[in-house]
Amino acid sequence: MTAFCAGKISAQSSDSLRHELVVDFEARPRAEYRDHFMWTAADSVMPELFATQRNRLSITYRDNWMRLHASPQEIHVWGRSGAFSRVGNVNFFELYAEPNLSKNLSVRVGRQALSLDNGRIFSAAPWGQQSRAHEGIRFLYKKRFETDLTLAFTRPYAAQFDPAFSPVAAHTYKYLLVHHFKHKFANQLTLTTINAMDVFRRTTGDRAYYERVTNGGRLEYTRNWFYATVNAYYQYGQNAASKSIRAYYIQPEISVSTGRTLFRLGAEILSGSKRTTSGKTFASFVPLYGVAWKFMGNMNLFTRFPADVNDKGLVNPYLFILYQAGKKLSLRGDAHLFYSQYPLLTEGQEIEGTYLGFESDLSLNYKPAKAIEIIYGFSFALTDKRIELLDKVPDSGKIPVWSYLMVSFAPRLWDRKWAKAR
Repeated sequence: MTAFCAGKISAQSSDSLRHELVVDFEARPRAEYRDHFMWTAADSVMPELFATQRNRLSITYRDNWMRLHASPQEIHVWGRSGAFSRVGNVNFFELYAEPNLSKNLSVRVGRQALSLDNGRIFSAAPWGQQSRAHEGIRFLYKKRFETDLTLAFTRPYAAQFDPAFSPVAAHTYKYLLVHHFKHKFANQLTLTTINAMDVFRRTTGDRAYYERVTNGGRLEYTRNWFYATVNAYYQYGQNAASKSIRAYYIQPEISVSTGRTLFRLGAEILSGSKRTTSGKTFASFVPLYGVAWKFMGNMNLFTRFPADVNDKGLVNPYLFILYQAGKKLSLRGDAHLFYSQYPLLTEGQEIEGTYLGFESDLSLNYKPAKAIEIIYGFSFALTDKRIELLDKVPDSGKIPVWSYLMVSFAPRLWDRKWAKAR
């Protein structure tokens, strides 16, 4: 509902206070089926069929100098943990105030999503029903370039919320400091940098805290139908075992658009530890608070680093093909090859070779109406015997499969703009 059109508001005198109130709602049920693979080593029930639903209300108020935003959500689970139905969590995805300090500078205080660049290092994790947020303060500046500085912290959330369905309870850092910068040059180049330091509380030893630092960014080139990028990060500091971190991440990619079809060809390289690496050095890269499924396959075979690769790193060449069949229908097919960077060990001995397997993801996206989106996906993997050492696939002779059907109903309930003379 719109009480006054934008043209009428712009006709108001410059000495007026403009207001806007927007209310959105989303109901998002999703049914999932999986068999012959595990997300965590503790998984035991297969095949598994369950459903989750997220109900989220989004309320945003704006005026000339302030933005207030609240996103309460309720997550329900059916057919999991031995119960037919249970409430997974009632929580706030986001809850913040953002006053403007000047025309180009604002400060956001409270619980907020942190989505930076392509989501590999920091993402709101939109696929997860709970999504991901951080609590703290964020300074945002935008004029000739974009930059922001975030200081976040955690509280003992797990004592009050279920970590599996909370946007914040899974975080283990005590403090998090992030600087993000983005600038688009006139010659089709875009530079993005992300520099982050997370501080953790130490449970043993003399020092109360230890730090992990991640520096890097991405360079992009765009020209008509062609796109090329390289993403690279270096990680150092200490881990919980007081080992010095020396790790890296590289992601080159090119993409070509032919109109309705987009081809993306690239690879991810996450460093790991050689067998001969010094016992005082930790060489496994941890991709902080980003998402894995967007780059490493929908089945989430590799999401927890370095645990999911036994500290041996991962190389993931991939090909994505996206086809826009019409205004309402799009199709996507992904193909991934997985290799450990270094040979895995069994009984202290290296196994020859590094190939782990192949994954194929197929998905269909249909939008029959403006507020409705229906997505169906099917994935399978052809795995090598080596993957059994990672506690992800119990029997490589069987084909792991995963499938889902998700419906998003997201209408706008209220949109009102008005202006008052000062």
